[in-house]
Amino acid sequence: MNTGQPEYKEVGHGAGDRLGIGRSERGTEGVGVPGTQERNPPEIRESGTWPAGMRIWTPPLESMPEDVMFPLAWEEMMCRRVGEGEPPIMHIWRHPYALTIGMRDRRLPRAPQAMDKLRREGCSVAVRVSGGAAVPLDEGVVNVSIILPNPGRKLELHGDFERMVSLIAGAASPWTSESRAGEIEGAFCPGDYDVSVNGRKFCGIAQRRQTKAYILTAFVIVDGSGEERRRLAREFYDEASGVLQPGEAYPEVKEGSMGSLDELAGVPSAEAYMSSLVEWMVERAGASVLTSAPQLPMDELDRLSAELRKRYDRD
Repeated sequence: MNTGQPEYKEVGHGAGDRLGIGRSERGTEGVGVPGTQERNPPEIRESGTWPAGMRIWTPPLESMPEDVMFPLAWEEMMCRRVGEGEPPIMHIWRHPYALTIGMRDRRLPRAPQAMDKLRREGCSVAVRVSGGAAVPLDEGVVNVSIILPNPGRKLELHGDFERMVSLIAGAASPWTSESRAGEIEGAFCPGDYDVSVNGRKFCGIAQRRQTKAYILTAFVIVDGSGEERRRLAREFYDEASGVLQPGEAYPEVKEGSMGSLDELAGVPSAEAYMSSLVEWMVERAGASVLTSAPQLPMDELDRLSAELRKRYDRD
């Protein structure tokens, strides 16, 4: 069926104490081997540098709120803070069971029904501000966001993505030197900067810009089955797409396109990969590891979470 829709293509991707977020006084304010389109040479080299003063915050999984919109709102608020002069920050987090989708996914004919079905099954669903497409989250998927100042409002899209690829691949380097960058045909949340091993995607990268700061964000499938996550994304699209066909308004998610770092490289656990991410940034960027979260006003954070859901989770 020809709906006149353009072929699906993405450029990038491809409360409170429960999250471990510090609070101030209330009221004070991401079979067979599909083809790839490699953008980088076979070996990924370190690209660019990170600004001084980088902080790292990793909230415990058990503190994560049920609503996956909450950590996304936390990053939006921290992005505002960094734009106002706070040091850059790296946020590494996981969620027990969620699906984040793109705004284009939300406009699919039966998206509300598909989202409601997942919520009845205990899955938290949110529309990502950073764009991209559907990404299943669970304990084995590590989310990495780096929030950076941009007072001059420069746009260095490819350089930023290449820095993020270097980080993701570098953190995997204790287990594999085979990470590659380039779109993986048939993967969910497809984009030019997919990161893969042996033709199977384990990471997607996106970007979100505010006026004076921006967020580089990635999901990394570490533990468990890449095929199981692919199946969950495909089931969402099968339910949400209505009469539309894959490739018109949503990605055609194909078997054999996704893998976890456990399957592809023998990474033993999400915790091990997270430790490698932290070590990489401490050694190469001089980052410091926070023992408690930056102080944020919880009433404003709750309000922002509700505003984001109202703004983006709509027909």
